[in-house]
Amino acid sequence: MIGGASHGDSEVKNRELMYRLMISQLFYDGHQQLAVQLSNIAKAHPACPPSDRLFKVVKLGLDAEEELSGRKRIGEQNIAPGTGIDLEYETDVQSISPEGALYETCYVTAHKGPCRAGAFHSSGKLIATGSEDASIKILDVDRMLAKSATPAEIIAMETPQQAMENHPVIRTLYDHMDEVTCLDFHPSHSILASGSTDFSVRFFEYSKPSVKKAYKSIQESVPVRCLSFHPSGDFLLVGVDHPTVRLYDVNTFQCFVGRNPSTHHTLPVSAAKWSPNANLYATGSVDGDIKVWDGVSNLVISTFKKAHDGEEVCSVTFSRNSKYILSSGKDSLVKLWELSTNRCLIVYTGAGMTGKMDQGSQAVFNHTEDYIFFPDENTTSLCCWDSRNAERQRLLALGHNGAVRYIGHSPTGPSFITCSEDFRARFWYRKADTD
Repeated sequence: MIGGASHGDSEVKNRELMYRLMISQLFYDGHQQLAVQLSNIAKAHPACPPSDRLFKVVKLGLDAEEELSGRKRIGEQNIAPGTGIDLEYETDVQSISPEGALYETCYVTAHKGPCRAGAFHSSGKLIATGSEDASIKILDVDRMLAKSATPAEIIAMETPQQAMENHPVIRTLYDHMDEVTCLDFHPSHSILASGSTDFSVRFFEYSKPSVKKAYKSIQESVPVRCLSFHPSGDFLLVGVDHPTVRLYDVNTFQCFVGRNPSTHHTLPVSAAKWSPNANLYATGSVDGDIKVWDGVSNLVISTFKKAHDGEEVCSVTFSRNSKYILSSGKDSLVKLWELSTNRCLIVYTGAGMTGKMDQGSQAVFNHTEDYIFFPDENTTSLCCWDSRNAERQRLLALGHNGAVRYIGHSPTGPSFITCSEDFRARFWYRKADTD
């Protein structure tokens, strides 16, 4: 009897999974109405994300019938389980990472002007922040965590030398003449690239404590808005107050641009990002379009017209497997685009309930790509969604007294940084001992 009961439970679970797969496939194929009807009948909870896993399973089953002895594997999937979002093969994934509401502020640093730029090092060990006051700070993540865990009475007993050695801000760089608008760390060397409204891109070698100035720079003809290092570190993608995207060779400073002007943006470039596999890069613009470029030929291979209802695109970022692009716009929406089909797969709604954004901010994946974080401009709270089914999670009050102009999540652990118009940058961390 025990065995029979267990078999019955297994059948029920398999049927539930089958219905969920059907609902996900219908969503994936664009049959929203049918998917919603079936979801209501089957009482599917949580909500099913779009996925073509059912198609893949059926195909594998049919192939197995034809070749009973063959064990066909999905050759395209080289990503280990738990390393990021992949809706082709996932429908039900149990998240092991914390939602946004579980983070707390561990450290606050202040600039002398609005804080509008930031970046995480690929190791997750360093953070850079940039300000309208033209300064750049580099902070050590381990020191920030140690500082937050040290009782105030112990900190008060530190000697000036100890205080300096333990201070989370390890470098303060001054070389720009105007607002720092964007930052990015070199993937393998101790180099930080910064862009500014002073029309320049500067390179700092931050491993040397005495260095305050850039060791080399690129002079542009207009303000610099965004930049992104190639995964090899040999090239730098630069977006400026002009429709043409620049691609610089970091070693020679030679500049490359797309040879087909008719496919370029029509207004300034507001966002740019390389894909992790280095085959592609994506750009967003004030013209409202997102463009995907071939990383070798510098040619546009697809364009998402009026990606955010024609509003300015604020950020573009690739998923870890380079299959998806996450974008945000001044329409206060966040969207997930599938590159294989060139379409918007999921829309994350609920931010900006009071209207469109004035300043704009980024949407980011957390380190496991289980969640998406996006700061609401008007309420200065953090919106968080399940990346796979777009379910809204609890809000987190960010504690800033002005709009959050930059958010970046660590690529390696549960921490993120927010930079605000209130002159401050806050470092957030999910402590293991909190509930």
